[in-house]
Amino acid sequence: MKYLIYLLIGTFFGIVMYKSEAASWFRIYEMFRFGSFHMFGVIGSALLLGIIGVQIIKRKNIKTINRREMQLKPKNKSIPRYLFGGIIFGLGWALAGACPGPMFVVAGAGYLPIIWVILGALLGTLLYGILRDKLPH
Repeated sequence: MKYLIYLLIGTFFGIVMYKSEAASWFRIYEMFRFGSFHMFGVIGSALLLGIIGVQIIKRKNIKTINRREMQLKPKNKSIPRYLFGGIIFGLGWALAGACPGPMFVVAGAGYLPIIWVILGALLGTLLYGILRDKLPH
């Protein structure tokens, strides 16, 4: 049953991403060229909702679906971690025209060349898992 809930939430998220044009290569291109506020508004709204959501989880002590405690631990705030990770993420986003969430929305919309990007993202995730202990964290 919980997988059906996840599927419904994911489908709803995909529809919202598609209809808001957050998965549009043109909108992403506009953002990187500072040509339009559209994507900055979408990202800013997501950031604001995320901050509010995390604060509600912390203050109301909300549990997971399995009735376990949420474990929101502070992140290590090292400069190389975010600098290099952000550069790699941003370059991949600019080259692919989609960040990880909208990649699947783009595939669902029928743009099948994005499958190569998804495979590359999965390969990069696998590579990170293999090299994680050797990277500066």
